[in-house]
Amino acid sequence: MFPYILLGIVLLILIILIANIRIVPQASAYVIQRLGAYRTTWSTGFHWKVPFIDEVAMKVNLKVNLKEQVADFPPQPVITKDNATIQIDTVIFFQITDPKAYTYGVERPMMAIANLSATTLRNIIGDLELDATFTSRDIINSKMRTILDEATDPWGIKVNRVEVKNIIPPSDVQAAMEKQMKAEREKRESILRAEGEKQSQILVAEGKRAAMILEAEAHKQSAILNAEATKEAQIREAEGQAEAILTVQKATAEGLKMIKDVQLDAPVIQLKSLEAFEKAADGKATKIIIPSEIQGLAGMATSLGELLKKDE
Repeated sequence: MFPYILLGIVLLILIILIANIRIVPQASAYVIQRLGAYRTTWSTGFHWKVPFIDEVAMKVNLKVNLKEQVADFPPQPVITKDNATIQIDTVIFFQITDPKAYTYGVERPMMAIANLSATTLRNIIGDLELDATFTSRDIINSKMRTILDEATDPWGIKVNRVEVKNIIPPSDVQAAMEKQMKAEREKRESILRAEGEKQSQILVAEGKRAAMILEAEAHKQSAILNAEATKEAQIREAEGQAEAILTVQKATAEGLKMIKDVQLDAPVIQLKSLEAFEKAADGKATKIIIPSEIQGLAGMATSLGELLKKDE
């Protein structure tokens, strides 16, 4: 009978010892307290606690999660500076850095963070007007992160980021904003259309100007070519006239040279003068100037004629 009791006691001791063995996984921690007081914090690895004396602090899942966590809070009603009620929901990224402070710092840390986030958001939005809330997301995020990080530091919590997910205005404000956006789009469309028409008119005017410039250049080139052609024609005509005059002068000089070489006497010259006078007195001239030599020759011819009549 006694051996069985002894065996049972040994088995019970083994079961108790095995039950008090803990293996702490990565990115986790166990807060151990002895007789209700904090004793130590177990990090990653194999651990054993004294039965009935040491215990794991009573938290959810009996362990502290050291990973970065995300808390997505539902939309919170907040009032802006101009008394507009809007709904804003936020997302908080946090990490437990001190398991002991997290365990003993505050009761229900997540509820505390949610309430702190709501009150902080109301304080920040209360200093902004409605239009400013839509364009100040970065400012809201930065202020909330700073305030929450300072407030949660005694709880062993590090707030890494805070993001405003949605800003939902009232239905009447949203309808007015949609109308305003529609008006803005129509305004931009009108401006773009006017800019397009302006650009088109500018391009048309530049095209006409370029055409006029090209036409003027063409007229100028044509006038230059016509002037050059006229100049060339006049030059050629002048050269022709000069050539003709030169030819006449050469012919006259040759004639005079030939007359000089023949050595005409006075009677022949007087006879040639009579022939020239006959051509000059062909009835077309109204006045005739007769040289004295020709007058004397004519008188001789008249006298000779009268003598011939007397002899008959």
